[in-house]
Amino acid sequence: MRSGILEPAELAALFGALRDRGYTIVGPTVRDGAVQLAELDSADQLPYGWSADTEAGRYRLRRRSDRAVFAHSAGPQSMKDFLHPPRAQLWSGDRATGAVAPAAPPGKRYAFVGVHPCDVAAMAVLDRVLAEGRYPDPIYTARRDGVFVVVAECTEPGATCFCTSTGTGPSATAGYDLALTEVLDGGHRLLIRAGSPAGDEVLAALPTRPAADDDVATAQELTRQAAGRMSRHLPDEPMPGLIAASRESPHWDDVASRCLTCGNCTLVCPTCFCTTAEDVTDLTGEHVERWRHWDSCFSLDFSYLHGGSVRTSGQSRYRQWISHKLGTWPEQFGVSGCVGCGRCIAWCPAGIDITREAAALADGDRT
Repeated sequence: MRSGILEPAELAALFGALRDRGYTIVGPTVRDGAVQLAELDSADQLPYGWSADTEAGRYRLRRRSDRAVFAHSAGPQSMKDFLHPPRAQLWSGDRATGAVAPAAPPGKRYAFVGVHPCDVAAMAVLDRVLAEGRYPDPIYTARRDGVFVVVAECTEPGATCFCTSTGTGPSATAGYDLALTEVLDGGHRLLIRAGSPAGDEVLAALPTRPAADDDVATAQELTRQAAGRMSRHLPDEPMPGLIAASRESPHWDDVASRCLTCGNCTLVCPTCFCTTAEDVTDLTGEHVERWRHWDSCFSLDFSYLHGGSVRTSGQSRYRQWISHKLGTWPEQFGVSGCVGCGRCIAWCPAGIDITREAAALADGDRT
C-alpha cells in the first residue's frame, strides 16, 4: 500500500478528493466548548491549535502554542452518533390509505476524517453487534455501507485514555482506509499511509512526497511514547472471569453511593447500542410514525416488565452496565464492549472511573 508525507495545508486536497467521490465529510471541530464531530465543509474547520484536558468528571479545551490538528483526546461524540443515530424513524403510516412506508434511506455516504483508533475499533464492535449477526440492523447497515475512514493515530493521549489495556490504540492497525500520524518536531507534517484499495486510490490523488525511513521511525516512536504515557489501565486478569466472580461484591454499594444513574456514560460510549421505540401521531390521529431512540440500562424503565422494573436500585443498574460491557459482552459477541476511549470517565458528573472500579473488584472482596 502507498504511503507518503502530506503537508497540513494539503488537508484541503484530501477534503476535495473525498468530496469529488461523493462523500459527506465528518470530522472533529471546536463547537460549544468541546471538540465535536460534525459535517465539515472545509479542512479549515478542523481543530487547529486545540487540545483537551481531561480527568474524571472533567473536560476542558486548551489552546496550544502550535497548529497541531489532531492533538485532542476523545470528545463527547463518536462515529456512533452518525451510524447508529440517537433518533431514527422506522416507518410511517396513514389511516386514509392504509399505507405503511419504511423510513427513507439516509442519502449520504460518510467519510470520517481525523477519528482516533479507539473509535475505529468501536465501529468494528458495532459492526459485530448490528451488522454481522443473524438479523442485521437496516438503519445501521444503510449508514455503514461505503464508509471511508481516515484515522488519526494518537500521539498525545488524554489523562482518561486507556486504549493500551484494550488493544485498540494508540496506533491504528485495522479498519481504516487512510491513516495519519501527525509529527511536530520543529516542523509540521503528516505521515499518511493507505490501509485499503479505496484509501490507496485516494492517496494517489494527493500532493504527497515520499516518506523517508526516518519519517516512519519518528511516527512509530510517537505512538510508542503515547502508549507509555497512559496512566490508566484495566486489570491484567480476564474481565469476564473477574466480573462473574464479583457478582455479590460489596463494592457495588460503594459505586451506587456515588452514581447518579444519569446515563451519561452510555450516551458518550462509542459502543453502547441499546434502543427503545415509540409511536407518535399527528393531532388528527390519521398519521402515525414509529421512531427508535437510544435507551440506557441506567434508565428505570429499561428493565420494565409487566408489574415493574427488574433493576430498581442504582447498584443493580451500574452492575448491569459494567458486567455487560466487560463481562458478558465478550461471551455474547466475541469482543469486549470497551475500547478504552475514556469518555465515560471524563463525562461522568460524579467522576466515576471504570478502570478504578474494575481495579477495586480485582483487589477487593469479590464475594
